[in-house]
Amino acid sequence: MSRLTDLLAQAKAKDPALGRELEREFKVLSSRRSFGLNFERHRPENVELPGRPVRKGDKVRVLPPRGSKSKGDQRLWKVVGFDNANSKKEAVLELLDGAESEQTQVLLDDLLVVADFKDYIYPGLVSTGKVSRGGDKPFHTVINGENFHALEALTFTHRGKIDAIYIDPPYNTGAKDWKYNNDYVESEDLYRHSKWLAFMERRLKIAADLLNPTGSVLIATIDEKEYLRLGLLLEQTFPDAEIQMVSSVINPKGTARGNEFARVDEYIFFVKIGNVQLTRWNWDMLTERDYALDEEVRWRGLARTGRKGLRAHNPGSWYPIYVNEDGSGIHSVGDTVLVGKPEPSEIPEGTVAIWPPASNGQQYSWSVVPETLRSLMKKGAVRTGKIDLRKNSVPIYYLSFNQLAAIDEGRLKVVGTSEDGSLDLRYADGARSAAPRTVWNMTSHDAGSHGTSLLRALMPDRRFPFPKSLYAVEDALRFFVKSKPEAVILDFFAGSGTTAHAVMRLNRQDGGRRQCISVTNNEVAADEHATLRTAGLRPGDRDWEKWGICEYITKPRIAAAVTGKTPDGTDIDGDYNFADKFPMSVGFQENAEFFTLTYETPISVSHNRAFSRIAPLLWMRAGSEGRRIDALPATGWELGDTYGLLTDLDKAAAFCGAAAAETEIRIAYIVTDDDRRFQAVTRHLPSHIEPVRLYESYLTNFRFSMGR
Repeated sequence: MSRLTDLLAQAKAKDPALGRELEREFKVLSSRRSFGLNFERHRPENVELPGRPVRKGDKVRVLPPRGSKSKGDQRLWKVVGFDNANSKKEAVLELLDGAESEQTQVLLDDLLVVADFKDYIYPGLVSTGKVSRGGDKPFHTVINGENFHALEALTFTHRGKIDAIYIDPPYNTGAKDWKYNNDYVESEDLYRHSKWLAFMERRLKIAADLLNPTGSVLIATIDEKEYLRLGLLLEQTFPDAEIQMVSSVINPKGTARGNEFARVDEYIFFVKIGNVQLTRWNWDMLTERDYALDEEVRWRGLARTGRKGLRAHNPGSWYPIYVNEDGSGIHSVGDTVLVGKPEPSEIPEGTVAIWPPASNGQQYSWSVVPETLRSLMKKGAVRTGKIDLRKNSVPIYYLSFNQLAAIDEGRLKVVGTSEDGSLDLRYADGARSAAPRTVWNMTSHDAGSHGTSLLRALMPDRRFPFPKSLYAVEDALRFFVKSKPEAVILDFFAGSGTTAHAVMRLNRQDGGRRQCISVTNNEVAADEHATLRTAGLRPGDRDWEKWGICEYITKPRIAAAVTGKTPDGTDIDGDYNFADKFPMSVGFQENAEFFTLTYETPISVSHNRAFSRIAPLLWMRAGSEGRRIDALPATGWELGDTYGLLTDLDKAAAFCGAAAAETEIRIAYIVTDDDRRFQAVTRHLPSHIEPVRLYESYLTNFRFSMGR
């Protein structure tokens, strides 16, 4: 490289113009990686915005005629004006990127606005409904919009504030599971992998800005089609992070794939940032077992077998235990019968004598002597299993001295007593912590039983392809947010809303106030397009949009989880079966609000004409809690539960005094074009309140911070 640098210097000395051109090309080549991941950064995607009003300067597509199954004209046009001469308003269009200049006029109803990702955006949010059962808890938020643009919106509200990101991006199988520039990417596409990488890289770079640099995690699931490329992309995007990959069994039956091994697992990448800590808990994730059984403490069997359990080795531990004939448990404990002595001829009335087991002429013993067993019974430390006196089968269990000591030390907790007086025990939180393995084999992670079937219980008449197991997402998050009861979790490939559902379950288990931000588009499934087009529908029509992912699946799923009722209002049938068992009809004490992403103009923002759509972003930046200020205050200022808004700086003294008196106020939004007056107001605010200048802070964020 040094030799090439010398030659470039010589070339520049002889021919400066040629030298500069060579140097420019040299920099392009040298910026490419010698090793690692090289791919084409394809032209950024664009996204269709059905329902968005057409404005002058917009990029648009012309929709196909109603009833047509074709995709119509896919060329992009620019709106250069409007014509009101006809009874219906028309837009004057100019073809973009055409070989020759071309103009046409089209009815506004036949146009679909398109946003290019290279363009700056000024986002807003419009509320489309909410469910409130959580009192003063923060709201989970669901954003219907293109996830790249939604991520950009979050750079204003949550830059550096996200504690965990969980994403399940498109697996790029070659099926119609994701689009690039309005076209499904098929398996024959030579640029299939590089398009996917370009698509992911743009989103991961913004995600990196959102994650808390002092301690956070990004969790991404993927299958074998892209896991190698995703791993390298994560290493390049997060060079200072610690990255580990886990293999997780999600389909024990296996998915046959022609002349290949049947796939039973998927891969999970954990990108650990800063000093984030992995919280251990009661399962190592490898041993396949039921959560509920693991929660219960395993009692020891009283019978002692094997060579060391022979009666001759333990002569003091051979005695009868009298069990009630009605199967209600142990009546009493007999005395030791030494070798060579006769068995007692009398037994308590209504009981059956149970002796230590015998096998092949060998007599065994109990694990403790009679006095010890009687003492344990008084403590509730002895119980029986299922009694079958016809077969003389009476399994007897006891608590060891180590287990009794664990009760005294708080590592085991007594949660009640059974009818026979025996203790009902559970492990205290963290008492059985184990290092999780890199292979997960949990019955609860079966995507069919606990993804598809669970979703069917929530919404019996609706289907969604390949939903994640609720408990798999819950477990992955638990390792990193268990010790963060107020964590903010983001999922920008939200799909059916499993991540938000999992966060609600985590909150219920420990009383947490975690909140989830879910982002998904409202794309209609590929196999629905032809039917809807035949019916004369097009994107933007209410009867088209109601079948989109967000409207048809995500929002109703999260609402059903919170309320415990299906979309038709009936109680959800079935139970949650892992970690904590309870009926799904109980729902959750949580709040959730649903929004649609909007696209504003900087002029409308700076002139207060877009305030109602900017208002939700101000509320989210302040924590998504409590009352929101949705309109400009007539009095010149107003306080919500966690933030305040000052629009008339002549009322600054009253505003600052009121804000200082409220301990929960975190942010003061001050609307002014005058930086000097803004600074004057901030000097009168308490140090714990963050001053934010509107709309300068908002506009600057989206004008300069996107790295375009």
